[in-house]
Amino acid sequence: MTATPSYPTSVPSTAIQSYSTTEPRMPNIKLFCGSSHPELARKIAERLGIELSKTTLSKFSNQETSVEIGESVRGEDVYIIQTAAGEINDHLMELLIMINACKIASAYRVTAVIPCFPYSRQDKKDKSRAPISAKLVANMLSVAGADHIITMDLHASQIQGFFDIPVDNLFAEPAIIKWIQDNITDWRTSIIVSPDAGGAKRVTAIADRLNVDFALIHKERKRANEVSSMVLVGDVKDRVAILVDDMADTCGTICHASEKLLEAGAKKIYAIATHGIFSGPALDRVKKSPFEAVVITNTIPQLQRMRESNKIQVIDVSSMFAESIRRTHNGESVSYLFTHVPM
Repeated sequence: MTATPSYPTSVPSTAIQSYSTTEPRMPNIKLFCGSSHPELARKIAERLGIELSKTTLSKFSNQETSVEIGESVRGEDVYIIQTAAGEINDHLMELLIMINACKIASAYRVTAVIPCFPYSRQDKKDKSRAPISAKLVANMLSVAGADHIITMDLHASQIQGFFDIPVDNLFAEPAIIKWIQDNITDWRTSIIVSPDAGGAKRVTAIADRLNVDFALIHKERKRANEVSSMVLVGDVKDRVAILVDDMADTCGTICHASEKLLEAGAKKIYAIATHGIFSGPALDRVKKSPFEAVVITNTIPQLQRMRESNKIQVIDVSSMFAESIRRTHNGESVSYLFTHVPM
């Protein structure tokens, strides 16, 4: 007669231990920096309490971009910081190569942190044969291997829909509100002004948060970067007027708007923008303008511009990007950052 085999009633502890060692580990953060804005990258790294990972960026003699990732990224959570500043096309190509280099080196996830998104104003076909370059950039980032995008104040929020990967579009609004409350003594009687109809939603959101009035300037353009006429809708007489826009490029719009506000009786005028591009005659216009201050964030390097004009002031948003990276890495919600500035 055959004996019935006996089975252990419990799994031995040695088996449990050997099983636990095979569980997938949480990947570490690897923070890389492109050549567009190393100062912001260093501040983000300091906020996170980590060091920037090693990378060598250079150009071959024929001006092709060379990228060498200086340490292993296998199984790691990689974040690459690159913004649209200076030589935008070179920096975009550099970002694409860095993403691809990390992806084919078996990175667990590659996130492109792009404080100022390149080509964001080319987001629609507004005339015959016009390209939708923002969509092209989105395609290039996805094909390069990006798994996630973190950016700030896209010129048009529909750009998020150009991607098939997650996009976190952070808002500078909480930082702007904090600056207004800390630096403008009579902000409670101020009026928030949009320099064009497209920024009405942004301005009304800030005005509601501050519980103040808002006004709107309607502009008509002869051609790109050139305004022909402006009409003010709202009462700014004997009040502090705060112009808010998403970017300051040639500064023609905001400088024309400041003159309109001065004619309408505003006692003080400030301009606040997320992205300070300051191309062409922008700095000369700012110097000659009636602004008390032109305030921008550091999504684009501003040190040289601050030296050239004492009207330019900067809001540091490195804490917002650092916190979004930390929350993304830990699988937490980033919606807190839409209304709060991390301490």
